[in-house]
Amino acid sequence: MKRLFISCCLALTVLLTASAQEQQKSKFSPEKFQAELEQFITKEACLTPQEATRFFPLYREMQKKQRFVFNQMKAQGKIKPTEESECRKAIQKRDELELELKNIQQTYHNKFFGVLSASKVFDVIKAEDRFHRKTFRNWGNGKKPQK
Repeated sequence: MKRLFISCCLALTVLLTASAQEQQKSKFSPEKFQAELEQFITKEACLTPQEATRFFPLYREMQKKQRFVFNQMKAQGKIKPTEESECRKAIQKRDELELELKNIQQTYHNKFFGVLSASKVFDVIKAEDRFHRKTFRNWGNGKKPQK
């Protein structure tokens, strides 16, 4: 009887540990996401180690500025104005933020030309789009992102 009890406790412990590990694996890690994105871009755009070393600090700087604007858009989207004039202002503010995102993109694309050829910048942009589509498609299906 004791053996059965101990065996059941051991099995339960193993199952709970495995379940906890699986939950930790499925948690989103911004650092891991960034590393996978950079690895994907490096591979897809065929960046040399020297190019990657010069490019990614600029890329991260662009992302930081974009994230700031995205956060403003997110905050703006949580509020539903009640009056027509407020709705008009909210729409205009959203338009301004979207234009700011495009301006950030354009500014950094021009900076990228200083460290990469135009064809590699093009490949980076395409690789980033593919990575995001693939990653979010996988997450939407409940799958872990693939490399």
